[in-house]
Amino acid sequence: MITITEAAQAHFRKLLEKQNDPDMQLRIEAIDPNGSHPECGIRFFKADKEQGDDIVLGFKGFMLYVDAKSIPYLQGAYVDFKKDGLNGELYMETPNLKPRGELNPEWPIQTKVQFLLDTEINPQVAAHGGMVSVVDVSEDNVVILRFGGGCQGCGMIDMTLKNGVEKVLKERIPEITEVRDVTDHTAGKNPYY
Repeated sequence: MITITEAAQAHFRKLLEKQNDPDMQLRIEAIDPNGSHPECGIRFFKADKEQGDDIVLGFKGFMLYVDAKSIPYLQGAYVDFKKDGLNGELYMETPNLKPRGELNPEWPIQTKVQFLLDTEINPQVAAHGGMVSVVDVSEDNVVILRFGGGCQGCGMIDMTLKNGVEKVLKERIPEITEVRDVTDHTAGKNPYY
């Protein structure tokens, strides 16, 4: 299922020893596996508090808990630790955890919106020093957004919202009923004009 080299195992044992807590273990999970920027994360946690239906893999000196929902994405994962002088770097390869290139109609609306922000909208507004993030999606499919960076306080924000962001979101996700901006634009300090 998951291959962890001896070098990575030794690294994890050292990290756990530094925690000085016998109940501390490691958990691996796929983060945002259906999004445009999925990641593999390994974190500390108290085994008795989050274990649930995790799969437990035993290694010399520690247990690795695998998030049950992440198993399909972590099949064939490879974890290594490469030492470089006094420093080192954890290397993870996850062949089944890949960015999704297309908008999946099965995703929840908030996931679809985040995907479009990540892949189409934010790369455009980043050229002006801005960014857009999802705050919430209401039960009646109203998308609440917050603008930041150069978009906060910009005199062109209404045009960006209506003719850019809202237009893309509604065209690509027809179930969206409205797009609202909750940004305090009076607080912007460095808008792009």
